Amino acid sequence: MLAAAGRAHAVAEVGTGTGVSALWLLGGMTPDGVLTTIDVESEHQRAARQALAGAGIRPARTRLIAGRALDVLPRLADGAYDLVHVDGDPNEAGDDVAQAVRLLRPGGILAVNAALWHDRVADPARRDDTTVAVRELGRQVREDARLVSALLPSGDGLLVAVRR
Repeated sequence: MLAAAGRAHAVAEVGTGTGVSALWLLGGMTPDGVLTTIDVESEHQRAARQALAGAGIRPARTRLIAGRALDVLPRLADGAYDLVHVDGDPNEAGDDVAQAVRLLRPGGILAVNAALWHDRVADPARRDDTTVAVRELGRQVREDARLVSALLPSGDGLLVAVRR
């Protein structure tokens, strides 16, 4: 839905997984749009390629990059993306989002999965490293003057923002 609302042509995704989110993103993108998706696990990339091929997605519509997001994202072009979806390691999400904001064009959409982290983020007694990292990520996005953000309490939480 976010890809369709933003008429996304160029989308970047951190955390390919088995390709489920890639299929949803591509379904909302323009017919000639290209999805760049990054995952450190080559097994995930193989599964995603199979899912994409099984859904009839042309290989030219995707760039699957095996590697650590923080090594790959700096090589992507500034302001060239309509949407960036962050669904990788939650302990690295703050750095991933810093790169994502750089990648977004004005009006581009940022979407961060698991922003409520198993309902732990709102509980101040939860102090484990991952919960603290996700909580800090929410603050980081909320305080970034370049972004207009909202936290959607659907599923495990979706943090969305639009680049001013």
